Amino acid sequence: MELAGPPVRELRLHLVTWNVGTASPPPDVTSLLQLNSLGPTMDMYVIGLQEVNSKITNFLSDLAFDDPWSIFFMTVLSPLGYIKLSSVRMQGLLLLIFVKHIHLPFIRDIHTQFTRTGLYGYWGNKGGVSIRMSLYGHTICFMNCHLPAHMENTEQRLDDFEKILEMQFEGENIPSTLEHDVLFWFGDLNFRIADYGIHFVRESINNKRYSLLWEKDQLNMAKKTEAFLKEFIEGPLQFKPTYKFDLYSDVYDTSEKKRKPAWTDRILWRVKHLCQNASKEGEFSEEEQTIFVTLNNYVSHMSYGISDHKPVTGTFGLELKPLVSVPLVVLNPEGEWSAEHDVIIRYSAVPELPSSAWDWIGLFKVTFRHMNDYVTYAWVEDDEISSNKDSKQVYMSASEIPTMGGEFLLCYYSNNLQTIVGISEPFQILPSKTSIEKDLTQEENSWMQKPDDLESRDESEDRKGI
Repeated sequence: MELAGPPVRELRLHLVTWNVGTASPPPDVTSLLQLNSLGPTMDMYVIGLQEVNSKITNFLSDLAFDDPWSIFFMTVLSPLGYIKLSSVRMQGLLLLIFVKHIHLPFIRDIHTQFTRTGLYGYWGNKGGVSIRMSLYGHTICFMNCHLPAHMENTEQRLDDFEKILEMQFEGENIPSTLEHDVLFWFGDLNFRIADYGIHFVRESINNKRYSLLWEKDQLNMAKKTEAFLKEFIEGPLQFKPTYKFDLYSDVYDTSEKKRKPAWTDRILWRVKHLCQNASKEGEFSEEEQTIFVTLNNYVSHMSYGISDHKPVTGTFGLELKPLVSVPLVVLNPEGEWSAEHDVIIRYSAVPELPSSAWDWIGLFKVTFRHMNDYVTYAWVEDDEISSNKDSKQVYMSASEIPTMGGEFLLCYYSNNLQTIVGISEPFQILPSKTSIEKDLTQEENSWMQKPDDLESRDESEDRKGI
């Protein structure tokens, strides 16, 4: 759809929901993340997990360190140029967001929140975790939920979701959940297929006649009667129900319980201007609509068998007019960089940057995983060496620069905004002469030692009587 005015940005967003049933990460997630897909790469990955192993020992240790799933996804995505922007965890619920480096200066006001609903809200076995942000000036919220199980608990599921929607983010001037321009709602929502017996349901699935089951899906039924759900959009369920499977198979539950298959794992979204448009009946012109959401793909992934749920992914196009298109800080390295000498960074900031003595510039490898994954850093005030009305210079000590060299980035971190507000182009740090000489010396030594090693090995074999 054509948009008038400033140039339009098209962002690709890949959203995952998966109840992992306390399992460890699988060996490979290439198909889950569509890493081999043709066409443009993703700009953002949003990964919502439920039932991450939350034994007390695991949960407490994970508070101090990243949990195995976070580490796993960082290991996969950071070499491809994605950084973990934010994460939030409440017991078994985990929400992770990864973005391409290029977008970092235009993502602001990141906040996380969680709502407990399980066991009367005292313990976080059910509920929702959320991350919200301003993306190129547009407010976006992601909400990963795990709602109560069992066929008869539809009302409880709806009540819990209403409670989660009422969640408020801490901070000034942050809109309520439903006031965001776009809200994504996903997770193990636990809605079941009502009325029909297990044999009819399984037969319909075997014949790929999913449409027979749609009208009895509890979420589809609730969307017709519950006002607050009518504004949420979902793609067609043109894949098998994703629960409940025997582990490491695509066979539905063969245990004594023989659970009836259900589309428990879902991805929905809500666009605020569409809701306003519907309520104002034609008062809202297309020119005022500055963000459009398109669902490109909504599928399950049958090859993953670590839990009794199959993961579901939604690939979206976000078409938006950037309301923010100038980074708060522009920075770059000056001259040639190596560990032979102190090095200089030049940066300039827009007047509206709420700068602080606690702002810093970090040196990062191009494959850095998160905002604290720096090699070294400089305080913008303490390490300043020159300043004029256009720009400032900050130095880093030679002793802090990696002697082996390589490809790096500079990022400006704003303490007041609690995020990266400027990022440089990738640049090379040259290996220092000492590191080159050291490498050559090591090679020479290893070459010189080889005959000795062979002799000593012969001696040891003689002693062993070989």
